[in-house]
Amino acid sequence: MAAESKSLEKSFDELNDIILKMDSEECSLEESFKLYEKGMKLVKQCNDKIDKVEKKINIIEGNTDND
Repeated sequence: MAAESKSLEKSFDELNDIILKMDSEECSLEESFKLYEKGMKLVKQCNDKIDKVEKKINIIEGNTDND
């Protein structure tokens, strides 16, 4: 999947672009919904990547507690 291979930085840039488009007066309500859906998928992918990194860090540090 191409979306999963994106770096966090590229995903954040894309999220920023989505926000700018949604803030635009030229963006219709229908387009806003599409952009919102795309943005939420990106946010979930970013959160998943961050969670994986946190788990790896915990393993490396020997800390397996889940707070």
